[in-house]
Amino acid sequence: MALTRMEKAQMWLLKALMGFLQTLLWLLSPRRTAAVSGQKKLLLPAVRDALLGVSATQLAKKIRRKEVSSVQVVRAYIDRIQEVNPFLNAVTKDRFDAALQEAKQVDKLIEEETGGEEVLEDRLPLLGVPLSVKESFALQGMPFTVGLVSRKGVVATVDAPPVALLKRAGAIPMGVTNTSELCMWWESNNHLYGITNNPYDFERIAGGSSGGEGSILGGAGAVIGVGSDIGGSIRMPCFFNGIFGHKTTPGVVSLENQYPQCTGREREYCSSGPMCRYAEDLLPMLKIMAGPNAHMLSLDTKVDLKKLRFFTIPHNGTSPITYPVSKELIDIQRKVVERLEADLGVKVQEVRFPELRYSFQIWNTYMGLPDKEGKPPKRFSEHMGEPGPPAWPVWELLKWMMGKSEHTMAAIGLGLVEMTNLSKPSALIIQKKEKLQKEMDELLGTDGVFLYPSHPRVAPKHHHPLLRPFDFAYTGIINILGLPVTQCPLGLSEEGLPLGVQVGAGKLQDHLTLEVALYLEKTFGGWRDPGAT
Repeated sequence: MALTRMEKAQMWLLKALMGFLQTLLWLLSPRRTAAVSGQKKLLLPAVRDALLGVSATQLAKKIRRKEVSSVQVVRAYIDRIQEVNPFLNAVTKDRFDAALQEAKQVDKLIEEETGGEEVLEDRLPLLGVPLSVKESFALQGMPFTVGLVSRKGVVATVDAPPVALLKRAGAIPMGVTNTSELCMWWESNNHLYGITNNPYDFERIAGGSSGGEGSILGGAGAVIGVGSDIGGSIRMPCFFNGIFGHKTTPGVVSLENQYPQCTGREREYCSSGPMCRYAEDLLPMLKIMAGPNAHMLSLDTKVDLKKLRFFTIPHNGTSPITYPVSKELIDIQRKVVERLEADLGVKVQEVRFPELRYSFQIWNTYMGLPDKEGKPPKRFSEHMGEPGPPAWPVWELLKWMMGKSEHTMAAIGLGLVEMTNLSKPSALIIQKKEKLQKEMDELLGTDGVFLYPSHPRVAPKHHHPLLRPFDFAYTGIINILGLPVTQCPLGLSEEGLPLGVQVGAGKLQDHLTLEVALYLEKTFGGWRDPGAT
């Protein structure tokens, strides 16, 4: 079955529209980043405080044992955020005074505790540990805008459930971090807070939509954080910033009190999960964030990597609308395969799925499907216009050309693309997805793990995602398939930019990918200090 004329025309229109937007961006934008030539690349200040190089799990243990106070740890992170945030623009609002007060209360609690370290560990596993929070999660008393100018001044009155659970476990929020406008683009940039930079190269993107989280974690201004992911919004920032992140099996971690709220069938594809610099923090964070749903996952099950079945998928079948995967990313994934086979004695089977060529079309189609009651998802232009009537993307484009729009080019472009989605869902695309879903589920079972490129290339320059808008398809397709996946760093490229790979498994088999993350950290070194590159 081939694409219909209508579907071909729609794809042509999408490409033509994005080409037009590209030209406008470079010719007209007063906000575009100028290239700096002939200058030595600026580096983030290197990490000097040893406390910044300790995992959250180990920090909590040191605090419980009184080897270090929570106040000392919180002060170390305050100092680091103040040192690096002027370069990164990752933290949009801090709560340093409140965090210090909470740290003092933690230290007092430990002094007065009579039940011993084990009681504290069981009840408060992250006691006294700093936490960063993506601004799209409600954090009581903090901004809750997702970069939308019309929401300026909106403050959260409650905590989102995952944040509340982490606080209840003893974590201390340090502040909220930047996102793309309305969390629907893979560069964190908006007209309320501005653009977030990559800690390894300030001229490059931090990713999106959890880009502020990725940037401050990669820059050692945070040790653990929370993100959400409907098309790669955890995994792309983790990849670009050289850290770990986990997209949980959907339906496990609560999506309540996030903005914008998922509508239609979006809840089937969106996940919240942990982001961190050290792999050993992924599992305890996920246990906490899952709350009453933790029983759905086998997080206490011991995993023997030698007994797993491993697969590698080298690329998406050379889709015409995404970049080919770069040689350096092909090579690093091959090295992972070689190390798995040499260290574990397993055979990693290479598999290919022709349906992956349609990854963007599948993501785009399923994001627009109505829910079981027939209610379609809320249109992006409606979100753009809140709290008023829907935005008119064509009018916003004209305003943008005059420097008058409150919206970014990415948001306007998404609104324009949305206007092209007028036809009924493609029967071909539905068929391709169902076939891919069946084959992946059968392949993975309960003991299969696969490797898949995180993105076609390392972190691009600022605004370049507008030139290749569909490259997020490498992460987005896994959302539609409903699979858990962990993003793992794999060292740095010759340019000093993070390399990485996605590690996925069957539904509800999150514990498998988390165990592989521990292995890859040990084997490839994990997070690297961007100031020491």
